[in-house]
Amino acid sequence: MININGYFRLSALIVIAALLSIALLLLPAASEREAVEKAGLGSGQAADEVRASIPFLEYEIVNVYPHSSQAFTQGLAYDGGFLYEGTGLYGRSTLSRLDLQTGLILQQTRLDSGLFGEGVALWGERIIQLTWRSGLGLVYGKDNFTRIESFRYDTEGWGLTADNESLIMSDGTDTLHILDPESYAETGQINVTCGGKPLTLLNELEYINGSIFANIWKTDRIAIISRQSGRVTGMINLQGILQTANVSSENVDVLNGIAYNAENDTLLVTGKLWPRLFEIRLEKKVTGE
Repeated sequence: MININGYFRLSALIVIAALLSIALLLLPAASEREAVEKAGLGSGQAADEVRASIPFLEYEIVNVYPHSSQAFTQGLAYDGGFLYEGTGLYGRSTLSRLDLQTGLILQQTRLDSGLFGEGVALWGERIIQLTWRSGLGLVYGKDNFTRIESFRYDTEGWGLTADNESLIMSDGTDTLHILDPESYAETGQINVTCGGKPLTLLNELEYINGSIFANIWKTDRIAIISRQSGRVTGMINLQGILQTANVSSENVDVLNGIAYNAENDTLLVTGKLWPRLFEIRLEKKVTGE
């Protein structure tokens, strides 16, 4: 004899399990949408209007390199065949020189346990590294990683890059701060807009040919910002790039880290705790307005 009550209870459990599975699959997409909306990219019709006005650049993956899954990447730069990486988290923050091909650490210094490392930039024979909420910038010799000096700033420190004249710093808002590379004093600001609205959550930065490339925190997007006007002139959507290397997204954090390989005219991108670093080439050359 069939137990009707047991049958319906079993059916209900199967339905609930199926619904939970669907909900878990949708969580990353929901988180991405929330972050996009919080950054100021809008939702619904507003988001459609932004997408229509801002071109999304296609890309091809040129190379895939190993990257430490223990590195909470906060800053990335490339020079002379080497990667320079700043990592975060209290008690785990570092500055390292890495071999691009193997990901091996060639040189490294650790920050004090009370400092949370952030963005890095190269300026001549110096490496400049920000910290998150300490208002402290650290300056090292590029060859020996010896601490040369430090400086202060009034905002949070997030991303850092350099053009031919200045250092450019983000603080998680829509404002980029221009710093003198010798005194580290603030000399100006860039207000970043996308579709006429402020674009916030700007994180790691990389200056390339008149444009500033910026990770948008908690999203898989990179904004391409005119250095001159602050307007977003393009976007790169890297959603799913980890999966192309057969890497699960379960034990990783967000996309973060952009470096420019001028010799190949390619971008080097990775993320916090990502086991891979990707070299990508955009479908067309990007220049500032």
